Amino acid sequence: MSRIGRMPIAVPAGVTVDIAENNHVTVKGPKGTLERTLPKEMEIKLEGSEVTVTRPNDLKRMKSLHGLTRTLINNMVVGVTNGYTKELEVNGVGYRASKSGKDLTLNLGYSHPVVMTDPEGLESKVEGNKIIVSGIDKEKVGQYAAEIRDKRRPEPYKGKGIKYVDEVIRRKVGKTGKK
Repeated sequence: MSRIGRMPIAVPAGVTVDIAENNHVTVKGPKGTLERTLPKEMEIKLEGSEVTVTRPNDLKRMKSLHGLTRTLINNMVVGVTNGYTKELEVNGVGYRASKSGKDLTLNLGYSHPVVMTDPEGLESKVEGNKIIVSGIDKEKVGQYAAEIRDKRRPEPYKGKGIKYVDEVIRRKVGKTGKK
């Protein structure tokens, strides 16, 4: 049995979960509304203030979908109550990030500034050398943060680039001169 899949999802006060046909789940909460169509093989039930996910049989595909479905619903519930944030750090001489309206401007040592527009439902803030991406959809927050990081990945010699705050960069020793 899937250890994650069999755990019930507690629905906090102020959050409503609607399960339509074809497992189309809509979660409404204080921060907004998320909806998603989940695999139709899974059986999703709302019992009081708990959502449970059960699988029809023990085929390998069903086992893998069981935990996934439960986690996706849980992420939706957490998203509409608390939201998600990812923090990135800009390191390097002359590397800067600035925000104007919905545009995030990155100066990353290229011949031109890189301008990125916040996607729908996401917000980015710049505090010093940190970029904070926040929103209610975990997948979109992670994707946008990854796209920002991809503009200049951290390099192993000097550690310059954009990295996640909790990311550890394995540093390498540079080349040594001949004597």
